[in-house]
Amino acid sequence: MSEIDDIRSFIAVADAGGFGRAAHSLGLAKSIVSRRIARLEADLGTRLLSRTTRGVAATEAGLEFKARGERILSELAEAREAMTQQSEGVAGRLRLSMPLSFGYRHLAPVLAELAQRHPRLELDVEASDRQVDLIGERFDAAIRIGSLKDSSLVARRIAPVKGAVLGSPDYFARHGRPETPLDLARHECLVYSGNSVVDWGFRMNRRWVSVRPSSRLRSDNGDTLLSWAEAGLGITVLPTFIASDAIRAGTVEHILWRYPMRESALHVVRPPGPYVPGKVRVLIDLMLERFGDTPSWDPCQAAVQAKIAAGELAPEDYPADEHQMA
Repeated sequence: MSEIDDIRSFIAVADAGGFGRAAHSLGLAKSIVSRRIARLEADLGTRLLSRTTRGVAATEAGLEFKARGERILSELAEAREAMTQQSEGVAGRLRLSMPLSFGYRHLAPVLAELAQRHPRLELDVEASDRQVDLIGERFDAAIRIGSLKDSSLVARRIAPVKGAVLGSPDYFARHGRPETPLDLARHECLVYSGNSVVDWGFRMNRRWVSVRPSSRLRSDNGDTLLSWAEAGLGITVLPTFIASDAIRAGTVEHILWRYPMRESALHVVRPPGPYVPGKVRVLIDLMLERFGDTPSWDPCQAAVQAKIAAGELAPEDYPADEHQMA
């Protein structure tokens, strides 16, 4: 198995861009990884890696060998898992990262069902809004919402995520209700600070318009923003998976629904490679089964569809937005 270990170490270094991070992801000493790469290059009689100003990168020969090596490891893992599942079902440890608000509200029950369906599967779940390093921190998968920046990770889209403009009845009684997105400039806004995009984008008259909210209250946690909105401190934009219960309860109202916001999506992301481990595959399958294209948390979209059905809103005025994946 030493050849397989050497191939696995080489692929880890090529993906991580350095020996240190690769060694950490493999749980090995850096010196062991270096020896494995040297042995592999000596056996093949060619250089697989070259040093650059940014770290380590695969050579042209290294890229070709990496693609072939990934196929070898993928087929080996598939064969091993097929034999295991015949006798035991899905087993092993699934190390998963999930966002705090979505995880607590919607994913925790799904993970409980996953554990019940697969009693030999171990779950190790981190609930946090930080973006973990899947390879460096040795996660099997992560649940992410929104766009993926330049990344080698493999993503599987699960469900749409829609935003809604929200405020409390008390706030609107004291400050008035915006009639168009441009009216937001005159209101106190509660802004999510967890991403680099500050502006709120709306579709107006068949074109996209950006509005920069004025705010003195910001947070990187959606539940905090919802609590402030319910207290009448301002207007906020939140995904409906956070706001749905408050909308149903009437503590906040969905406004400006005639002006759709850009749609995002819920994804499962995993480290690169063609093979999807069984423990990740069963997670994806169950999430698709439970969430799918019409998530139960989206009362705003249901209300819009009801208005279209009643003739209060024309379908062409509320077009389905493209899914963003950058």
